[in-house]
Amino acid sequence: MKAVRVHRTGGPEVLSYEDVPIPEPQAGEVLVKLEAAGVNYIDTYQRSGLYRIELPAILGQEGAGVVVRLGAGVKNFKEGDPVAWTGVLGSYAEYAAVPEDRLVAIPSGLSAKQAAAAMLQGMTAHYLARSTYPLKEGDICLVHAAAGGVGLLLVQIARMCGATVIGTVSTAEKEALAREAGAHYVIRYTETDFEAEVKRITQGRGVQVVYDSVGRDTFEKSLDCLALRGMLVLFGQSSGPVPPFDPQILNRKGSLFLTRPSLGHYIATREELLERAGDVLGWVKEGRLRLRIHAEYPLSRAAEAHRDLEKRRTSGKLLLLPGQ
Repeated sequence: MKAVRVHRTGGPEVLSYEDVPIPEPQAGEVLVKLEAAGVNYIDTYQRSGLYRIELPAILGQEGAGVVVRLGAGVKNFKEGDPVAWTGVLGSYAEYAAVPEDRLVAIPSGLSAKQAAAAMLQGMTAHYLARSTYPLKEGDICLVHAAAGGVGLLLVQIARMCGATVIGTVSTAEKEALAREAGAHYVIRYTETDFEAEVKRITQGRGVQVVYDSVGRDTFEKSLDCLALRGMLVLFGQSSGPVPPFDPQILNRKGSLFLTRPSLGHYIATREELLERAGDVLGWVKEGRLRLRIHAEYPLSRAAEAHRDLEKRRTSGKLLLLPGQ
């Protein structure tokens, strides 16, 4: 089969499209023929070495396709079932062996592309708005990169929770997308100081929570946007990691909270995985959560997808399509 492997860390050029053996499903695993694989920032972190993985490795944490073979002891799936997953390395390939307890069934009426576009980013938005800081009526939240893959979904879920949403974006095109997703206010940070604008919008009170996937470039001002005892949820670092800082800053700025969550800890049990995936895929099926697939690439063009993502050329989801 064809797969995209990394033999050494580095830029997109280290992604190698090559022939590898089809994996053999072990006990408790299912062999899936992929129809779509999601491209996410975590893939670029693993490729660059920011997040360490054992090399050589097939990249990709998210995929969807059809079950073609069962390992010993598999009880909940059968050949021909449409399935999706996230958090399992090896999705940049034509086939993947996935543990049964990490798979979810794709609801009837949803495509593999929709499922692959919703799993990682949709469940990330779900845990951020429903668990890390559970939004409620009357809350005001700031969503950085509001036109990004997670951002567009997070804006929509925040609206479902009854929160007022302020989003930051870089361009007029992205502003339109964020507003279409439901953001009440959109700040073009390339033209306006987002901290000053947040304070103007909130009449100096600040927001209850900032959802920040940008990291280094926004961290300090994100803290300054918070209300008394507000929470900064740092769930990514597209601009680079945040440098070390004195925790006393949190006290000085108003007894603030800071957390650095990741999806894996919010779908650690199968019950939680099924609950979050059930909500997200159900909302997509019902039309309550709208997906935006920015671009689809043949698997062989994974490096191009990484370049586009890292240069912030995208708004919404990027997919790789095996077999093309």
